[in-house]
Amino acid sequence: MTTENLISEIKKKKSFLCVGLDVDLEKIPSFLLEEEDPIFSFNKAIIDATQQYAVAYKPNTAFYEAYGIKGWKSLEKTINYLNQTYPEIFTIADAKRGDIGNTSSRYAKAFFEDLGFDSVTVAPYMGKDSVEPFLAFENKHTILLALTSNEGAYDFQTKKIAKEEVYKHVLKISKSWKNAQNLMYVIGATKAEYLAEVRKIVPDSFLLVPGVGAQGGSLKEVCKYGMTKDINLLVNSSRGIIYASKEQDFAEAAAGEAKIIQVEMKAILDGIS
Repeated sequence: MTTENLISEIKKKKSFLCVGLDVDLEKIPSFLLEEEDPIFSFNKAIIDATQQYAVAYKPNTAFYEAYGIKGWKSLEKTINYLNQTYPEIFTIADAKRGDIGNTSSRYAKAFFEDLGFDSVTVAPYMGKDSVEPFLAFENKHTILLALTSNEGAYDFQTKKIAKEEVYKHVLKISKSWKNAQNLMYVIGATKAEYLAEVRKIVPDSFLLVPGVGAQGGSLKEVCKYGMTKDINLLVNSSRGIIYASKEQDFAEAAAGEAKIIQVEMKAILDGIS
């Protein structure tokens, strides 16, 4: 999927919602545990119920790897279902990979070619040669961790080196990498006050913004400081949507929560159009 495709879908649906598929078998409705593949059954129901309000889905691979080969097969079935049934949906492998070039090229191949994701999250700590192998894939996107929503982000990302915060240095340096046009960036919603500074460096890049909802981030603040003329935002919500209910109506409840966010997004988009 190209950036233009994604922007078109956002404008069509009046939504820039990304739903995080972070599936914990201890939190899904207990009756699903009787299914042959509870994780996929849960994901399929959530996707079918919320796809009219969302433009992207983001499985966090840790929640699948934790269940070994069965979990990986559930992830494969989930991405195949998305690609075949809702090809207009943007898919994100939240894998937070990043290693020396040879290894990164294999990670990229796994997520882009074998599984068929549109994008993957990557940690920039090892530098250019750990990221460029991901960027080499045409019409695939590398989402660089820049300023995350967790408390530990303040340990390194906002510290100053030579009078400049580390996250700003990461943003600036990454723009010089080969195929940098394929970069997107993770900026946490709990760091909304930093978005104005981020936009000075990457004014037109897509930002994946986690932390709205359960982590306390404000959608209005994110849009105030981070939105561009082409929107260029994907705002993620995971727990607040997918675990809205543990009863038979879990999918309908998830759709209700997704709709609430989409309606707010539509009002924001209508207000700037």
